[in-house]
Amino acid sequence: MTTTGATERVDTRGEPASVRAGPWWWARRRSMVLDVFLALASALECAFEGVQFADEARVPVPLGVVLGLVVGSTLLLRRRWPVAVVLLSVALAPAEMGFLLGVVGLYTLAASEVPRRLTVVLAGMSLTGTLIVSFIRLHQEMEQDGNQPELWAVTLFSVLMSLGVTAPPVLLGLYVRARRRLVESLRERADGLERELSLLADRAEERAEWARREERTRIAREMHDVVAHRVSLMVVHAAALQAVALKDPEKASRNAALVGDMGRQALTELREMLGVLRTAPDGAGERPGGAFSSSASSASSASSKGPVRLAAISAVAASSSASAARRASAYGAGAAAVAADEAADGPCLADVEALVGQSQAAGMTVELLVEGSVRAYAARVEQTVYRVVQEALTNVHKHAVGAKAQVRLAHRDAEVAVLVENGPPDGAAGAGLPSGGNGLVGMKERVTALGGGFVSGPTDAGGFRVSAVLPDRTG
Repeated sequence: MTTTGATERVDTRGEPASVRAGPWWWARRRSMVLDVFLALASALECAFEGVQFADEARVPVPLGVVLGLVVGSTLLLRRRWPVAVVLLSVALAPAEMGFLLGVVGLYTLAASEVPRRLTVVLAGMSLTGTLIVSFIRLHQEMEQDGNQPELWAVTLFSVLMSLGVTAPPVLLGLYVRARRRLVESLRERADGLERELSLLADRAEERAEWARREERTRIAREMHDVVAHRVSLMVVHAAALQAVALKDPEKASRNAALVGDMGRQALTELREMLGVLRTAPDGAGERPGGAFSSSASSASSASSKGPVRLAAISAVAASSSASAARRASAYGAGAAAVAADEAADGPCLADVEALVGQSQAAGMTVELLVEGSVRAYAARVEQTVYRVVQEALTNVHKHAVGAKAQVRLAHRDAEVAVLVENGPPDGAAGAGLPSGGNGLVGMKERVTALGGGFVSGPTDAGGFRVSAVLPDRTG
């Protein structure tokens, strides 16, 4: 029997079908050494039995010896052609030659991957041949001794002798064959499980990468909503402050106070956002200060130095939020809880009126209309409606200076709808605010993530319309 390696497969001859380490048809060199030893032993046995065969057949003894050597050495081919070896042993049964050849050949045949029916047929032929030869030889020997042999006794001894020669090697070979198949099936199953685990690991890594991208997108969207709107209003008020500083000091003072309030509100929202991101799921948050505290203090001291300085402060805050987001995304399942807490602490529908008031204070003509009975919704739904209105008004400040705007909220049976529409600009110079082109994309992502619908585009009158419908998720 040849022991195969971990990755070897067995062909129809019982030999590994993978790359062989031994010469010719042997899988290993030690298999070749074993077969050479068995072939030598079989050749010597057959040569010795060839002397007796030569005497009985009345042929020259050297011819019987040569015949025995040739026949016995065919055991060297047992792994290559096991069927031929068994057939040869059956053919030599009348000459009473090749006992080792027959036994090893039957074992090799049963252990190989030849069809089982062929194995049974050849084993039956060997059993029959041995039974006949044993019966004749035993009957002749008993007659030569002067005893009258009884048929049942001769038959019984012949059957026992033939079974003793044929059954053990066949059964052992079948056992080795079944064990080899079991090992192969277990190995294949282990390989399959290993491939499945590798696939699951790859999918888990892909899901983690997807979650990190979603988290980065969400944080970028939040930063855009918080910074863009507040800074846009601050730039508008700063421009108004510059225009009336010498003519109306009282109005300039009010505008300066509004700029300061908006700056503090923006920093407060940023601090709340980054504070949630810095908090680990187990409650072990980072030190309340850190990089954002320093940037926040710098922003507080420099809030009155114009929009350029405020833009730099916003960039610092955005950098801090990005690093915090990377830490938050590493928490796995805790990121969902962080997002839920942030949504619960964020703005709601009740803050839309104040949001409209800020735009009115900046000089925009905005009308707020509410339809239906006001009721509470899920925190994420209310925050999404607030962000849609906030971004739409920010776009009006950027791209339609002097235009009139209308905000409509509709409370329906199973949904809440929001519509922000503005007319054409009055031709006044814009505020010079940069635009990244991500506002509408962020609004659509927010709405579709909750299963809602989002539509935006120009109107026939030359203005712009933003509309969103979100399902009522109060549970």
